Amino acid sequence: MPAMSAELFSALSLSVQVALAATLLNALFGIPIAYVLARRRFWGHGLLDLLVTLPLVLPPVVGGVALLLAFGRKGLLGRRLDLWFGVTIPFSPTAVIMAETFVAMPFLIVTVEGALRSADRGFEEAAATLGANRMTVFRRITVPLIAPSLGAGAVLCWARALGEFGATITFAGSFPGRTETMPIAVYYALESDPDAAIVLSLVLLLVSVIVLVTLRDKWLRGGSTQ
Repeated sequence: MPAMSAELFSALSLSVQVALAATLLNALFGIPIAYVLARRRFWGHGLLDLLVTLPLVLPPVVGGVALLLAFGRKGLLGRRLDLWFGVTIPFSPTAVIMAETFVAMPFLIVTVEGALRSADRGFEEAAATLGANRMTVFRRITVPLIAPSLGAGAVLCWARALGEFGATITFAGSFPGRTETMPIAVYYALESDPDAAIVLSLVLLLVSVIVLVTLRDKWLRGGSTQ
């Protein structure tokens, strides 16, 4: 039991870290994408919107297979990464982050996009009239306006990444201390240590409840961007 407890704690620690990394990546790339979708019209807008929301309806295992086909050693991109740089992504911690980033992406982008669409643009237009450039307007006006929704999207994104299973085990495998996240540990613990699996499941349930209560009380009710 002590060895199993250490292994499960390692899975919990890894899950928290990679979920945070996936959330940061989604914020880095997702906020600009959400801005473009909400404020710009261009050829391919519908296609980009479709790609962003696709992980919401795509089975996670299928997403993992797609990542494996793209970034595996014989994949379209993975083959070149291996040949040119000697980099192999599948079945590594990087693969865990990529899988969780993929499945959690829509939760942040859709939330931020909705906030941008409903935000009052009068302040932005006034700042632009006074001579502020686009980056200044975005940083000083737009971001504070959508901050509650941005926070809600980030928390939802983190919670979704924390509970990811299908894409992770398909693309990253299950190596204790390296790619075995908490949901994967729960799955395997059911066979050898059901009590530990129940404890871990309760921890995940508690995290989900805390996230939902927090969003309901602080953001979904009081986080208007108007």
